[in-house]
Amino acid sequence: MRVLLDTNVVLDYLLDREPFADAAADVWEAHRQGRIEAYISAITPINIFYIARKLKGVDSALSITRALIAEFRIITLDENVLKYAISVPQKDYEDAVQISSAILSNLDAIVTRNLRDYSASQLRVYTPVDLLKVLS
Repeated sequence: MRVLLDTNVVLDYLLDREPFADAAADVWEAHRQGRIEAYISAITPINIFYIARKLKGVDSALSITRALIAEFRIITLDENVLKYAISVPQKDYEDAVQISSAILSNLDAIVTRNLRDYSASQLRVYTPVDLLKVLS
């Protein structure tokens, strides 16, 4: 299964945010084991760097961002994605971009903690916990 990891899931793992860190770590491990093929949007490393820099400083933010880019395949963010996102009936344009990126990259699902943010998605949307149940 090819899935897009929403930024919140990546942050949960990287920043050990409780009570979500364990499920995010298990999704990350499922990717490492080849049980899923996890992708991130091109906007995710940018957002992660911004947040990590404020919390941990520039050097840590760069290290985290390097590791993230090495770990996952990055979905292209281009003019087609941005145009498609405008047509998605979604209040938050960033979420519409994530949805559009996943659709145009032919992914199977989106993994997020915020199901409501992805209610307009044409793809399946799972919480990390629900994805892990599907995989077991």
